[in-house]
Amino acid sequence: MKDIHNAGTPGDHLANERTFLAWIRTSIAVMGFGFVVVKFSLFIRQIALALGTKASVHQTGNSQRIGILLVALGTLTIIFSFVRYLKTKAQLNSGHYYHSTLFIKVMTVLIFVSSIALLVYLIKAIA
Repeated sequence: MKDIHNAGTPGDHLANERTFLAWIRTSIAVMGFGFVVVKFSLFIRQIALALGTKASVHQTGNSQRIGILLVALGTLTIIFSFVRYLKTKAQLNSGHYYHSTLFIKVMTVLIFVSSIALLVYLIKAIA
């Protein structure tokens, strides 16, 4: 039998939902940024065609890969944040909440690695 007194309060559930929605906004921003990076690659190719030059594969290929990586990372963020939301909801309902920072650590590392890759690409592009 479920002990109602140990279940999460409405405020706990609302905080869980706000956290989930914050992760959704983050994923949309990461995917949007990835889309811009891919479009930048296409823009470089169009400029090269307009100027009568040829953009090298190295110049545009890396931005496409990084952009696709960022869109994939945004997609993974949505999936993992939903799983985390459901897990936290179940824990709150059972009255046994366990705080875990694994998701935050993994996402931080993935976004950091993506940022470093983009930084290296940009430095090579201007050099």
